[in-house]
Amino acid sequence: MTTKSKSWYWQMALILSILVVISPINPGQSRTVRSTDSGSRSRQDGHWPQWRGPNFDGMAQTSLPVEFGDDRHVKWKVPIAGRGFSTPVIWGDRIFLTTAIPTGNRQPAGSSEAGGGMGGGRRGGGSGGGAGAGEEHRFMVICIDRRTGKVIWEQVATTATPHEGYHRQYGSFASNSPATDGRTVYASFGSRGVYAYDFNGRLLWKQDLGIRQRMRLQFGEGSAPLLVDNLLILNYDQESGSQVVALDKRTGKVAWRAERNESSSWSMPYALTWQGKRQIILAATNRTRAYDSSNGQVIWECGGLGANVIPTPVLNKDLLIVMSGYRDPKLMAIRLGREGDLTGSDAVAWSQTRGTAYTASPLLFDNKYYVLSDNGLLHCFNATTGEAYYQQKRLPEPDSFKASPLGAAGRIYIASESGVVTVLKMGEQFEVLATNRFSDQMFVSSPIAAAGELFLRSATHLFCISENRESSR
Repeated sequence: MTTKSKSWYWQMALILSILVVISPINPGQSRTVRSTDSGSRSRQDGHWPQWRGPNFDGMAQTSLPVEFGDDRHVKWKVPIAGRGFSTPVIWGDRIFLTTAIPTGNRQPAGSSEAGGGMGGGRRGGGSGGGAGAGEEHRFMVICIDRRTGKVIWEQVATTATPHEGYHRQYGSFASNSPATDGRTVYASFGSRGVYAYDFNGRLLWKQDLGIRQRMRLQFGEGSAPLLVDNLLILNYDQESGSQVVALDKRTGKVAWRAERNESSSWSMPYALTWQGKRQIILAATNRTRAYDSSNGQVIWECGGLGANVIPTPVLNKDLLIVMSGYRDPKLMAIRLGREGDLTGSDAVAWSQTRGTAYTASPLLFDNKYYVLSDNGLLHCFNATTGEAYYQQKRLPEPDSFKASPLGAAGRIYIASESGVVTVLKMGEQFEVLATNRFSDQMFVSSPIAAAGELFLRSATHLFCISENRESSR
């Protein structure tokens, strides 16, 4: 090879290597937007940065104990003051959670903050709703050391009297799970505002949008915020005046907001990229809508779900799977790639009316879509075709469920209202591996995992489950 040929050869090799590094996603390829751009996938086993985990699918990147309980593999157990059903988030050695603590003060009946006059909601609640209305609370953000369970810091975000209540059994004034990008933790208390703290507990900014949500039957607020790129996306669906708001995560200023023709829903926003365009997905009763993340314009929408939508969407290749489980339940897969109103079109690749969940968000892994019904029935579908591998398989003990399932290392972890955590094997067959009990505990928050450890928040305590009890308190 001549000197000139060698020079040309190495120039071409350099160009090709650069193209491989910077090659973008194929124009028709979809991907879920990760919760943060920092850190490799191999390090994500130490983080649970948003409500449904690092990849928004309920899957942990770590292995966990299978058998545990009151006196087995409990590394530490700490009481959490007040009432809060938000699921914690984790970054490295720090756990963040929220709670609301009554001060003992009450607003006079009929005042605007204690239940009157704003919006179109129903005063007084019903079907279990309306608890806590008119009681002043301290809204708290707490940082806990993941290794020891000791409180590193806690801050009072605000002290306020909520204008309406929550579901007496399943609700709280701190049900919106926080989010973190590894530098800042973001806590939404819904109508009580949004707060950003650094990892040392210093308040960076706060934002009160002036929204006072009116939820169906005063069931309470609880949609977790979505952190994506430099935006914090907030779902404010309610009985009237619904909207989605995007805040600049660096300043708390409104980047955009969009009005929504929807009633109450609790589904967390979801982010994906399709054909180079970032989309923010919100599932709700009238329509599931995709918004352009740069300006809040609707890209596409699709009707078909029932009332009171709670489960979060998930993405399987080019299929966005959404679900509702209350009145007119529906499970459907919407194929990406079109714009406009897709209702009733062949963009709906498949749908099911049996095997849905009212409250729990699904678990997606290896082309399998797992659904946990509130009454303890587990269902597993082929995520591509919608065909059922199994349906209505009952867990070993009669129970009720509000927590969403966790997946880790080929296993499913399901926490119940009576303090039982059932572990099952993932796959096309229903197989129970273990039934683990915690005395006098109630799980409404969802189980999470990081660095080989399982974290369970009950109504009163936070547990760390680990095979390594070296730092046990």
